[in-house]
Amino acid sequence: MIPRYTRDEMAQIWSDDNKFRIMLAVEILAAEAMAKIGKIPRKAIDDIIRKSKINVKRIQAIEETVKHDIIAFLTQIGERVGPSAKYLHLGMTSSDVLDTALAVQMMQSCKLLERDLEDLAKTIKKLAMKYKDTPMIGRTHGVHAEPITFGLKMASFYSEIMRAIELIQVTVKGISYGKVSGAVGTFAHLDPKVEEYVCKKLGLKPEPVSTQIVPRDRHAAYLCRLAIIGSSLERFAVEIRHLQKTEVREVEEPFTKGQKGSSAMPHKRNPILSENICGLARVLKGYAMTSLENVALWHERDISHSSAERIIMPDASIALDFMVVRMNKLLSGLAVYPENMKANLDKTKDGIFSGALLLSLVGKGLQREKAYEYVQKTAFEARKKGVNMETAALSNKNISKHLSSGEIKKAFSIKSHLAKTDFIFKRVFSY
Repeated sequence: MIPRYTRDEMAQIWSDDNKFRIMLAVEILAAEAMAKIGKIPRKAIDDIIRKSKINVKRIQAIEETVKHDIIAFLTQIGERVGPSAKYLHLGMTSSDVLDTALAVQMMQSCKLLERDLEDLAKTIKKLAMKYKDTPMIGRTHGVHAEPITFGLKMASFYSEIMRAIELIQVTVKGISYGKVSGAVGTFAHLDPKVEEYVCKKLGLKPEPVSTQIVPRDRHAAYLCRLAIIGSSLERFAVEIRHLQKTEVREVEEPFTKGQKGSSAMPHKRNPILSENICGLARVLKGYAMTSLENVALWHERDISHSSAERIIMPDASIALDFMVVRMNKLLSGLAVYPENMKANLDKTKDGIFSGALLLSLVGKGLQREKAYEYVQKTAFEARKKGVNMETAALSNKNISKHLSSGEIKKAFSIKSHLAKTDFIFKRVFSY
């Protein structure tokens, strides 16, 4: 009764055709439920199912006159069905149909997002495994900190995407609620069994207290979580943009045959995919704020949320899925330059091992403040003279009187910094 969608079809999920088909399913299921309790003749249901067909253009044409989408929808179905159409929408209000259909659309969106996020996770995992032991400099505040590996950076991305998948799964549970309870949610003209039947058939739960609508905190949770996932993708994109800087050039986005980087400068190879993702993340955050403002409505409902939702629900869903697919494309074709990672790692010479030297001195019983003073002075002097810090440390009496030359050399070993890489990978990938 309701179409099943596969990847790259988010726009179809939010199309008018899909929306009206789900709305028709809600109406038919409600009529079926009423037939089961003897409110409607079963023959009329068979007639409705056989004759009903959606004509989006006709619905839109009718709405131009009646200025009411549900009345236009019901009128168009009535034109097709004939007399039996009088058994549709009995005791129901517009939001019974709209909100229940919207819940189904959100569920469909979540399934598609989960599938595309899983594909992205697989791509990231491949990069993590391939570059597990490829050393690069870790940066804090944009400044060289201590060594990491590119695989560890990808493992961080992977872990975050797995959390995003869990977030989508939690979101499905929160938005899978429908309502067929009438004008102000009191079931004044409806048997609650109708709502139970409709919701069960659609894979939903009845909203415990619906007023005239499903409370909008559920929809706000959906949009806020889309924005959170978009922010994660933005984090990845910002990192790639930094690593693609000319001065860094540790990675580059894929650049296809015939692609142009700049209208004025033919040499340019710009990180446009990452920049697109960053821009769309801003849109998602704005939509999340709008969804929060939709929660507070007048009394049992008003329609101030409705106009906004017609924009933000489809746009946010389509935008995030586009971002996920784009990030997958970006990372699948990512150019990685280990030789540049090593060159950048060497730019700070061996000053990046200052932390290890500090801890070695503390381990010998030296007060941390004094040890810090010795190591910092040695690091700054080495930088000023343009020599290796290890050489400066070996000749520094304050350090050498506490540490042997072998202990000093050990502090400057990159292997000791990366020795726990296997532990981290086992924890992330559970292998």
